Amino acid sequence: MTETPGVAGEHAQDQRWLVVGAAGMLGQDVVAAASAAGHHVAGIRRSELDITDAMATRAAVAGYDVVINCAAWTAVDDAETHEPEAFAVNATGAANLACATAAAGARMVHVSTDYVFDGGATEPYPEDAPVQPRSAYGRTKAAGEWAVRAEMPDAVVVRTAWLYGAGGRCFPKTIARVAGERDRLSVVDDQTGQPTWTADLADLIVRLVGAEAPGGIYHGTSSGAVTWWGFAREIVAAAGHATPVDTTTSAAYQLPAPRPAYSVLGHDRLREVGVEPIGDWAERWKVAAPVVLGLS
Repeated sequence: MTETPGVAGEHAQDQRWLVVGAAGMLGQDVVAAASAAGHHVAGIRRSELDITDAMATRAAVAGYDVVINCAAWTAVDDAETHEPEAFAVNATGAANLACATAAAGARMVHVSTDYVFDGGATEPYPEDAPVQPRSAYGRTKAAGEWAVRAEMPDAVVVRTAWLYGAGGRCFPKTIARVAGERDRLSVVDDQTGQPTWTADLADLIVRLVGAEAPGGIYHGTSSGAVTWWGFAREIVAAAGHATPVDTTTSAAYQLPAPRPAYSVLGHDRLREVGVEPIGDWAERWKVAAPVVLGLS
């Protein structure tokens, strides 16, 4: 477990945060954002805590005021053939964390996904839209949402999508690299979503906790919408390449898990509790690109 001293600030000495899954792309940014906000933050890695072990989880959570669950089985395609293992982490592990957090008298933020929806919508999904997952990953994450809310009704569940960041593998890094290696690219143009910088999501999580937002489901994605093809073109430009980017369809890629065609999430509940949603994806990408692509 790694300890990060908080920056001195109001009530900082009273707030002890535990970020579970701290070595991941999002977890790294949550540790940084919470520390910058003046909290005393501990980050715990997968190798240090097996959240499917209820007793170990309860011991790890004891003494903290806020617990952020960034731990998940995120290998979408592998989940199709390893659903029990994915369920153990995404549902059972999430339930263990909720039970442990409740026992500790702490607040919990649980990170979920757009994959709980079927992707068949034509306008942004509201927070209370029925979940209809089409993949094993989506089913296990939907089960995790239910388990967390059942065990801890005042937990905050934040759904996100299309994450990218400096601390891990992600779509922008892959596109920028391949654009420098090939004469042209081909990217799907029939999947629409909201590219979301992990640093922005981390900031949103910190703001939700700071606002003492009531328990329930919130959507933590950038505003606006774009296809993977549209996003790829912006990435190529930001990386300084002139590589042409052609359109293709999802049918060209035979992947085990179906991808949602429409992953645009609405942000009404954030506004209802007085928390500003993340800004437009294109504006945020302009800020994020130098950091994520290592250009600065």
